[in-house]
Amino acid sequence: MSGHSKWHSIRRSKGVTDQRRGQLFTKLARDITIAAREGGSADPDQNFRLRLAVDKARASNMPNENIQRAADRGVGKGGEAALEEIYYEGYAPGGVALIIETATDNRNRTSSDVRSAINKAGGNPGEPGSVGWMFETKGLITIDLTGTKLDPDEVQLQVIDAGADDVDVSDVVLEVYCEWTSLNIVRQAIIDQGLPITGAEKTMRPKTLVQPDEKDALAILRLIEKLEDLDDVQKVYSNLDITDEIAAKFDE
Repeated sequence: MSGHSKWHSIRRSKGVTDQRRGQLFTKLARDITIAAREGGSADPDQNFRLRLAVDKARASNMPNENIQRAADRGVGKGGEAALEEIYYEGYAPGGVALIIETATDNRNRTSSDVRSAINKAGGNPGEPGSVGWMFETKGLITIDLTGTKLDPDEVQLQVIDAGADDVDVSDVVLEVYCEWTSLNIVRQAIIDQGLPITGAEKTMRPKTLVQPDEKDALAILRLIEKLEDLDDVQKVYSNLDITDEIAAKFDE
């Protein structure tokens, strides 16, 4: 199983402190701001990427006034410094590829923070394009069947019929992949089938996975956590493949 679902289940099990919740709201607000700017509209009904960002924020109980302020910032209201969406690439220990998505109003600060974290972990920052070819831009829809009587295998067939390209199943959580440009159509088709969608977003999916030894795997998880805790980092994508045993050790 790839590191994506395992990593986020680890983050959930660690709990959400007040500090981390505040940091989460900051990241969600930046997602909304960039989505509004890129889509040229602060209206979620007219801007699908913004709709995804707003839905994610509301699912995390972000106040409506924060959501509106972030959207307004994206279309030039509020007088705050403009945000840039910048991607950084590099390698973690064990040759695992990293793509770090950031939103920043100071690219020098962000570049320094990201490079420092990678270097301190024993990795190597890369140039643009150095690992990007190892990933595909995809739409990701998450379905959590916890508390339902739905059969994961049957749901898998349903989402494929709805237009999904591929499905990863971990216990009762399904990660549904589709073309990024088709995400809205596939998402709506799944909703029409009455399935419990818990998230829909853009992702960078690795074409191949790397499973390092335990020492490197734990170092990589610590690095990803360090990167995600940086204020300017929105998401970290990797081609890490970890076992349940290693995930459990990191979660201790």
